[in-house]
Amino acid sequence: MDVEPLEQALHAARALVLADLTARDVADAEVVSLVEEAVRERRWWVEQWPAGAEYVAGLVAQDVQDALLERYGRWPLCPVCTSGEPHALDVEPELGPDPHWVCGRAGIAVAPVGGLR
Repeated sequence: MDVEPLEQALHAARALVLADLTARDVADAEVVSLVEEAVRERRWWVEQWPAGAEYVAGLVAQDVQDALLERYGRWPLCPVCTSGEPHALDVEPELGPDPHWVCGRAGIAVAPVGGLR
């Protein structure tokens, strides 16, 4: 049984974001529930715009980042900047394929979404 492209994109987005959360040791049950909620919400979005399936990983990462900011604080913290106030990485492009975690202050791509260590 083939999994349709929409489901593949959603499963891939979930896996990538969970990999980043796990790498930064914040993937507890409550946080995983935030990922599931973000995937559920993006399902409708990608059903309405199937061509946007390649963008869903970055959008889910941003959704989870926003949910974590509201509940816990900034995530993921930038590993590049060692001085100044701690700040979170950004997802770039905001709406595009091949999303990366980027330090906006230094202008450095840190890792692809799913590739944090």
